[in-house]
Amino acid sequence: MNVLLIAGARPNFMKISPIYRASLRHDCVRCSIVHTGQHYDHEMSRTFFEELDIPEPAYALNVGSGSHAEQTARIMIAFEEVCRQEAPDLVMVVGDVNSTLACSIVAKKCGIPVAHVEAGLRSFDLAMPEEINRMVTDAISDYFFVTEESAVDNLLREGKSPASIHSVGHVMVDNLLFQVEQLSRLDLTALPTFSLKQSAQPYLFLTLHRPSNVDSRENFRSIAAAINQLALRRKIVFPVHPRTRKMMESYGIDLSDKVILLPPLGYRDALYLWKDAEAVLTDSGGLQEETTALGVPCVTIRDNTERPVTVDLGTNVLAGTSTEAILAAYPESLAKRERATVPPLWDGKASERIWRVLV
Repeated sequence: MNVLLIAGARPNFMKISPIYRASLRHDCVRCSIVHTGQHYDHEMSRTFFEELDIPEPAYALNVGSGSHAEQTARIMIAFEEVCRQEAPDLVMVVGDVNSTLACSIVAKKCGIPVAHVEAGLRSFDLAMPEEINRMVTDAISDYFFVTEESAVDNLLREGKSPASIHSVGHVMVDNLLFQVEQLSRLDLTALPTFSLKQSAQPYLFLTLHRPSNVDSRENFRSIAAAINQLALRRKIVFPVHPRTRKMMESYGIDLSDKVILLPPLGYRDALYLWKDAEAVLTDSGGLQEETTALGVPCVTIRDNTERPVTVDLGTNVLAGTSTEAILAAYPESLAKRERATVPPLWDGKASERIWRVLV
């Protein structure tokens, strides 16, 4: 079985890495990684792939940035040529980025079956580009690998065959548990954030990058006011996304000196910090799930989530973007930690289950 495994951005590699590693246990599978280059990332060095224990991509399409239409079109053109060369038996996509959508469409036009990992998640907010990517990808996929029960319900409601829907757990959790184990073997004093972590405790960990939050002056000011009030109680460690830093300067947003601003961090350095934080504040989709997997309190600075299991079972509190709501969600997340549970099948074996279905 010849499989093309698609990644468009650095977070996608966290999802495909355990899938690739699990494929090596099957002699009948030849799995090739395709990096569309949707996001340029200077940290994607040889060391990056060594940390994930995967090879560098077999194909690098280098499509770069642009509008959603421009980027999607460039990916489709470049990926069509890869499909012609490889004639794969299956194209596997993960998540909800533009590469997920573009490569799914090309594969189906070429008559190649598509497997969607993290299928069926819905925010029901069509203002989110990711929601459109999720819906269109699921409309044409052949295999649906889902992380939580709400995704199964969504797919059945949309008319998908029950035989094509497979509850396998979460490959992001596979990678998370792999990386936690890797961290346990390292000399942590060599990490650049070691001293900071020792001196800051107890601390909160913050990520903020979603356009609906940082591109809106009103929302960003409201969120910043909450952050500054929380900083009166706890230091806050904040790796700042380039987009966020740009908008902070544009809107003249000042944060408390108790907010420790860092440059963007690699996955391992970020994990080292957030896994021991008192709570995580984020607008990221992935961190909602990862904090639930490790039992870390999480405040999601968004009005909706496509990952409701993190709220229903996990440590996540959906706060919205108002100052008052974020401040109220913080103690709620701390209290929730005591009764939270890890969702079913989030045990680090999702990738194995995926290959058992396909093989």
